[in-house]
Amino acid sequence: MKRILLLMAAAVLLAACTTPEEPALDREAMRDAVLARITGATISDNALSLLDFGAVGDGQTDAKPAFDSAMKRAEELGGARIVVPAGEYWLCGPIHFVSNVCLELQEGATLRFNPEPACYLPVVETSWEGTFLWNYSPFIYGKDLHDVAIVGKGTIDGNAATTFATWRDKQGPSKELSRDYNHNQTPIAERVFGEGHYLRPHLIQFFDCERITLEGVFITNAPFWCIHLLRSKNIICDALRYDAKLVNNDGIDPEYAQDVLIQNIVFNNGDDNVAIKSGRDDDGRAATHPSSGIIIRDCVFKGLHGVVLGSEMSSGVEQVFVENCTYGGYCKRGLYIKTNPDRGGFIRNIFVNNCTFGEVEDLFFLTSMYAGEGLDNHHFTAVHDIYIEDVACEKARAAAVVLQGTAVEPIRNVHLKRVNVKEAAIGLSMDHTEAITFTDCHLGGYAGAPTTASAKDKVFEGDKK
Repeated sequence: MKRILLLMAAAVLLAACTTPEEPALDREAMRDAVLARITGATISDNALSLLDFGAVGDGQTDAKPAFDSAMKRAEELGGARIVVPAGEYWLCGPIHFVSNVCLELQEGATLRFNPEPACYLPVVETSWEGTFLWNYSPFIYGKDLHDVAIVGKGTIDGNAATTFATWRDKQGPSKELSRDYNHNQTPIAERVFGEGHYLRPHLIQFFDCERITLEGVFITNAPFWCIHLLRSKNIICDALRYDAKLVNNDGIDPEYAQDVLIQNIVFNNGDDNVAIKSGRDDDGRAATHPSSGIIIRDCVFKGLHGVVLGSEMSSGVEQVFVENCTYGGYCKRGLYIKTNPDRGGFIRNIFVNNCTFGEVEDLFFLTSMYAGEGLDNHHFTAVHDIYIEDVACEKARAAAVVLQGTAVEPIRNVHLKRVNVKEAAIGLSMDHTEAITFTDCHLGGYAGAPTTASAKDKVFEGDKK
């Protein structure tokens, strides 16, 4: 009897080791708790017409003084909705928000920014690819604010093709200098860029802000990332539209951001559609301010990648929900999680449900060795608890699922259910992984019933009688 009990205990232990159980996480409860915290901006009942401050929508008259005056008046009133009627408004410089302001771009209204870099000086405190520094002002900028909104059917045109879009090939020395400042933890006040450097500003950035609503507007021709939500929280991005194909025109970049709802967006971007970040290397690890509670639902992806986590994510990314999304054109990858041993931090509790893609290069690519960087470092990222269910893809030209961990920190607890890829050059590629499960998945087609033996089947000579 004792022998039987010992054998039974060994069998239970072996089963636990070889067929890991999926943790009992209640995805819907976690998601709904996030949704309950998200309100977006409270919008003032006061209304101000931009025309009353001297703006002329003729595409030539500088409207920046009118915006500056309208913002000042809104601040005096304790908040206002600044209404921009139909017309083309030329801006020789940035719009700097104040709290309690909603910028309403009515249908037919276009904000077109002067592409000359000198218009975006003096420098402001910002971040560039995960490193805090001082640089050219974003074209629309707000810091330390609350209850800010941009709504309407109008257009925001960065008009950056002739200047900022040409800077990528020139940015190398300044980019490396920013990395050195990061790794050496140089005081941020000493990290001054701007004129003489080639770090492109963002189109829209809200930094250390709370209660933000961005809704309805059409975005094009950004100088760099389109919308950068930096160290901000309680945010709604709804029904935005894009045709932004200049260099590194990411759609939405939440960074150190919390409680963000991204929904009903039609993306068409020259880079990532949504790229979730939380700082780079030493800056990010020192911040201890993860991006968390980010819901992406009912969106149409088109561009480089649908949803990206990283690679600047050293403070951590958690509780990301991607639901009911589809594609409107080419996407190189559906979900792309990228980090390396320079970063540290964690990526955990990521949920992808009910999404559809057409032809991609890779459907899901999770790598802890991004760009081959940091191989001599020791800031390994803990990547675990990834749940992917009910996802379909027509074709993966390279691979359906790629999981690349490290020997020091394997990728753990990745669970795929009902993932169907009709055609794939490689169905599955895994290195340094633990506790990976597949349930009712078809990566490269459905095999169907096995064929029966026939006269055409070859038989080894030794087997013939």
